[in-house]
Amino acid sequence: MTAAILCIGTELTRGELVNTNSAWLAEALTMRGFEVTALDSTDDDRERIKSVLRRLGAEHELVVCTGGLGPTTDDLTTESVAELLDVPLERDEGSFEAIRERLERYGRKMAASNAKQADFPRGARVLPNKQGTAPGFCLEIGRALAFFLPGVPREMKAMFESELVPRLPRSDALIQQVLLKTFGLPESAVNDQLAGVEAEHGVTLGYRAHFPEIEVKVIARDDSAERALCRAQRAADAVRERLGNDVVYGEGDVTLAEAVGRLLVERKLMLGLAESCTGGLLAELLTDRSGASAYFAGAIVSYSNELKERLLGVPEALLREHGAVSSPVARAMAEGARSALGADVALSVTGVAGPTGGTPEKPVGLVHYAVATPEGTVDRHLNFPGTRQNIRLRSAFAALGLLRRVLLHGLD
Repeated sequence: MTAAILCIGTELTRGELVNTNSAWLAEALTMRGFEVTALDSTDDDRERIKSVLRRLGAEHELVVCTGGLGPTTDDLTTESVAELLDVPLERDEGSFEAIRERLERYGRKMAASNAKQADFPRGARVLPNKQGTAPGFCLEIGRALAFFLPGVPREMKAMFESELVPRLPRSDALIQQVLLKTFGLPESAVNDQLAGVEAEHGVTLGYRAHFPEIEVKVIARDDSAERALCRAQRAADAVRERLGNDVVYGEGDVTLAEAVGRLLVERKLMLGLAESCTGGLLAELLTDRSGASAYFAGAIVSYSNELKERLLGVPEALLREHGAVSSPVARAMAEGARSALGADVALSVTGVAGPTGGTPEKPVGLVHYAVATPEGTVDRHLNFPGTRQNIRLRSAFAALGLLRRVLLHGLD
């Protein structure tokens, strides 16, 4: 069954807001067996809203629309649908009372602008919104069953799960997906190494470059969810075997920092950081999700040479002879952080993030990073292209990648 997604709002067409609703809905519908063939956006204009709904309703079995259900004068979705179907708006008293009660809980009075959110095209089925004041609704437009949801992502997602999923037309095909997270190979190399997996296992592979990582989606379709999942898992195992565990670091929603954290927990190790050019980015990545206290001791952001000497114990002679961006200093920073923070292992990064500060010998993008362990210290260096932000992010991921390899294989 074909499906279309329409997101309404002038803030979207002007680029003032990033349209995350389309991507989320497209994946959610695809995983439920629908073939999403259109992602449309339009501004808050009655005629354009009617025009695109008329077209999508004629071409699809399902249309999911978000936005334009709010209380302001530019929220025109409900009125436009009523005009398109040539039916009047009718007030739903249950929705009116729910909106009034919600506003009163927050110390607000019901205004005329809020009251209009309880008006719906005649014949529409009202979809309650437990997260906000704007209910949704569904009805038929052309040959499509059309759902209208608020544009606030949190409200939209909750209503999709509670109100849409039970009412979605049944699709004969069921889709199961395994999402693999990779780091260390470019998208083209990942694609080349996985040639033939689709035909061998009867699956579809999808690639998404999520800088600086590559996500590999293994998608299987069947009329049995169990068979589809089994096929997807077998193909995912083949992907892991071809790319190797050094490249495939996790499955699902896991981040590289989380994957490293899990290895540290398994080995009962505490990690310390010494950051220079990344300026605390490594610490941010490691503490972005809960549970970091089980493996993360702390970080020293030693941007100046003085702090490298005073806090990390990097010898002044080493800095003078080799410079802050060098292999010896990266090693000394990691070893100093391990000692100063009382950590089992430590990770350091020092480099030239740019766009200024580079020299012919040490150009912008040169980054040294090191891992210090009780068994010894290992370091690497790379020249990263791109903006300052890209260089810092690449540096942090490369350092985490080195730490992961050390945890998996030792210092060899």
